[in-house]
Amino acid sequence: QVQLVESGGGLVQAGGSLRLSCVVSGRPFWRLGMGWFRQAPGKERDFVASINWSDARTNYADSVKGRFTISRDNAKRTMYLLMNSLKPEDTAVYYCAAAMDRIPTHSDSDYWGQGTQVTVSS
Repeated sequence: QVQLVESGGGLVQAGGSLRLSCVVSGRPFWRLGMGWFRQAPGKERDFVASINWSDARTNYADSVKGRFTISRDNAKRTMYLLMNSLKPEDTAVYYCAAAMDRIPTHSDSDYWGQGTQVTVSS
């Protein structure tokens, strides 16, 4: 089994930056596809960004492209989401997700983190 532990959420002003972390433990991780999702109050959980652990291929939602960067550190077994130029509409609970041999989606992920709150003030 895989365990995901998130950290790094908080309150920031519009235009500021924040970095989220997701530490992966448990089974070997090199076959995992991983991603970040977010859910605002009263809305469905949406895709933000994804990355393959093995080859670092990435994908981004149009709403965050050019502002957010997803990455991973093999030695630390940690996935990151660097969020720059934050906007109030980025406010949401952010979730780390992982899936074996595939990229996770909002409805097809094998593992989820507990979520971390990101609040962007105007």
